[in-house]
Amino acid sequence: MNKRVAVIGGGYAGFAAAVTLAAAGCEVTVFEAARTLGGRSRRVDAYGTPVDNGAHILLGAYGQTLELLRTVHGAGAERELFDRRRLVIEQPGVFRMRTPALPAPWHLGVALLTMRGVTRADRLRTVAFARQLARSRFCCSSQLTVAALLADQPPAIVGLLWEPLCIAALNTPIDTASAQIFLNVMRLAFAARARDSDLLLPRVDLSTLFPDAAAAFVTDRGGRILAGTTVSGVIATKDEVVLTTGYTDERFGAAVIAVGPHQLARLLAAHTDLSAVAKVLAQVAGFAFEPITTAYLKYPAALASALPMQKLDGNPGQWLFSRELLDGPQGLAAVVISTEASGVKIPHEKLANAIDIQLRRFMPKLPAPSWTQVIAERRATYACAPGLARPAPGALAANLYLAGDYTESELPATLEAATRSGVAAARALVAARA
Repeated sequence: MNKRVAVIGGGYAGFAAAVTLAAAGCEVTVFEAARTLGGRSRRVDAYGTPVDNGAHILLGAYGQTLELLRTVHGAGAERELFDRRRLVIEQPGVFRMRTPALPAPWHLGVALLTMRGVTRADRLRTVAFARQLARSRFCCSSQLTVAALLADQPPAIVGLLWEPLCIAALNTPIDTASAQIFLNVMRLAFAARARDSDLLLPRVDLSTLFPDAAAAFVTDRGGRILAGTTVSGVIATKDEVVLTTGYTDERFGAAVIAVGPHQLARLLAAHTDLSAVAKVLAQVAGFAFEPITTAYLKYPAALASALPMQKLDGNPGQWLFSRELLDGPQGLAAVVISTEASGVKIPHEKLANAIDIQLRRFMPKLPAPSWTQVIAERRATYACAPGLARPAPGALAANLYLAGDYTESELPATLEAATRSGVAAARALVAARA
């Protein structure tokens, strides 16, 4: 039996699979088309400064991702890699919600009762709503949108709390976002342990955080990492999988496909006659996608920001990450705009200027930025719509397995969904070969 296993895609899902396979004794080769590892969560160079193609945070509940980080970095990975803080949502001078040091679910109830910037009546209605969600075990109709779920919530609470949380978690507008997937995130964060809702803000770039260390883990166990190598074709039989890269064919015992859903049709073109493959391709053909735009502004002076992450007014930026508070260069601001928000399609230079003006509204003493860099990921996530049919991670055809954040049915497109899917696909492969 051919022990060699290929992983196509060097993002978080692909390397979650690669690490799991390498730990199980497989001879792993990872193929990644880009030169930098990480896929849609990777390092980018901006004027000699390492930044990310989009800001990502983790929750304390992201157990699979944290387990993998301990595997590739060591037991103390979390302390070294993250700034861990209790959940705080604050828009300076407008709104503030902070979870106190209390057990779950009391930490959420007290956080909602003590919100600043909203009326007492609105706070009480929000607490009642949260209790109703808990009584329902965070379940609702699969066809319900987040906007419909929030229909009886005060408009101020929707605008200041629920809508920002939905967009941050699902990267989908509330009018079209799945209420059940949103509730799954709420349950994961707030129902079990207070620390599950903690924010874990990376102190390092996203390639360093996991893919680079995962690549070292794989190579230390006899594997190969082929960055800058595009797989143009996949042929799977009952005995092996043949991958085509350029003018070369390479044979493996099995392969995990961990690319974006919009890339599947090209790789699986030779297998559209298989019912399982045809079903998956039909499902992903119905996907819509949502962008994430991140603007980096480097100021020659420190930012007047007390928190590493703050809510903005959405005109145009939605969230500010102060990189200087996360072991980055002094004066480096990362401003994130999720979904197809108003103003995102304007030229990057004008968008950066608009964000600079926005930041000056509450940090008026800022000097002019030394440089700006806008990064737009047009297919950052799939649109997490109600009732969206998604494929499952695992076996797809003979010796062919599927992984990707879009295959994890419980969660939206997050790093945790990606790592869960990669581990699930790898475990299915190992079990089949046992």
